[in-house]
Amino acid sequence: MNRKNRPRTLTVEAISVAKWMVNELEEKECLYQESAVDGIRRRFGSRFAYWNANGNPADSRAVLAQFRKLTEGTVVWEREEKCWRKRTSSDPKGQRAVES
Repeated sequence: MNRKNRPRTLTVEAISVAKWMVNELEEKECLYQESAVDGIRRRFGSRFAYWNANGNPADSRAVLAQFRKLTEGTVVWEREEKCWRKRTSSDPKGQRAVES
């Protein structure tokens, strides 16, 4: 593979990972970060997940960017629970992250 094709390939793969995350969220109604990272590593490889500066498991930025595009306006991140869930009418409008 030449360098010219690498970014597109990574984006296509990140979209596949993000779609898997959306499907998991649909099935479980709440997708915990640690569970998501574990599933991503097992299904797609470790290049789509890492340990952040706080020592927590995290999804790659490419995956998160695609996940945000797929779930815009419909999913929020709960900081305290470290999970994504479907947006409810009580969630602040225009915010992606909420406090539990």
